[in-house]
Amino acid sequence: MDQERTEIASLGEFGLIDHLTRNNDTRQAGTLLGVGDDAAVIDHFGRQTVITTDLLIEGIHFDLMYTPLKHLGYKAIAANLSDIYAMNATPTHVTMSIGISNRFSVEALDEFYEGIYAACEKYNVDLIGGDTSSSQKGFVISVTAIGEVAPDKFVTRSGAKANDLICVSGDLGAAYLGLQLLEREKKLYLENPNIQPELSNKDYIIGRILKPEPRADIIDWLQKQEIVPTAMIDVSDGLSSELLHICKQSGVGCVIHEEKIPIHDESREMALEFNLDPTACALSGGEDYELLFTVKQEEYDKIVLTEKISVIGYITDISEGAQLQTRSGNKYALTAQGWNAFGQ
Repeated sequence: MDQERTEIASLGEFGLIDHLTRNNDTRQAGTLLGVGDDAAVIDHFGRQTVITTDLLIEGIHFDLMYTPLKHLGYKAIAANLSDIYAMNATPTHVTMSIGISNRFSVEALDEFYEGIYAACEKYNVDLIGGDTSSSQKGFVISVTAIGEVAPDKFVTRSGAKANDLICVSGDLGAAYLGLQLLEREKKLYLENPNIQPELSNKDYIIGRILKPEPRADIIDWLQKQEIVPTAMIDVSDGLSSELLHICKQSGVGCVIHEEKIPIHDESREMALEFNLDPTACALSGGEDYELLFTVKQEEYDKIVLTEKISVIGYITDISEGAQLQTRSGNKYALTAQGWNAFGQ
């Protein structure tokens, strides 16, 4: 039995926007005017406004062969909110613009928006606008997230100082390994469509690539502990690449210890199955959406109170460069072998 398929053309652009936003809820007191006018109006009540934007393109950033549309909608929001949290700010609003070809039905877009609304509800943000357009072939997604922060309490990439501790939330490399697994199963399927994918006992790493969660909990915890990081960035392109951004912007060097880098057991097992080094996956993977930040040494006693954060090294003088100390005690220069959108 075929599921019903409603062509987008049957609704027209404004009909489609009305349809997709028909169940849109407003949660923020600061949303004075949301979807449905020429522009939205928000009031941050004297707090500073933080804005970030992301472009996601089918075939470059996501593959619909193994990415359910609902997960894609959720991830498009989650990944963008991660950048707001990385500024030590609280996200409040998002806009969502999409370019779609006629291979997508209204029902497919409903699924995509279900994921958007689920993320908005979970992270208490309002969808306040966007645009839809036809696209010649692929699916194009543009998300803008807006957040608020107490005056001058935002955290940049440029505040790290020598002797600061380097901290990271959660664990690293899992999303990259989840992606490798999905890519392997896709290849096998294309060679033989009768083969069932082998994904049992891999829920964690697959969840990390398909449904990432930005670390709102870490920002809450830091605020409760009255810890303001000296520098912060979210891990979307791999640990080395992000740490080098902080070092460059702050004019410092660093040392991180291989054995301190947090890696999930499932990631380790998957890396070994692929004959990959788990540390290399953590350093050069991407899309973990963890928070990498530096704090003053005196915060150490507070930081060790939570299992959610690992101290992986410290900031040094710029003359010492950025280094990884291996388990065997050797030091290597950190290089940015992270994911590159331009595929060098």
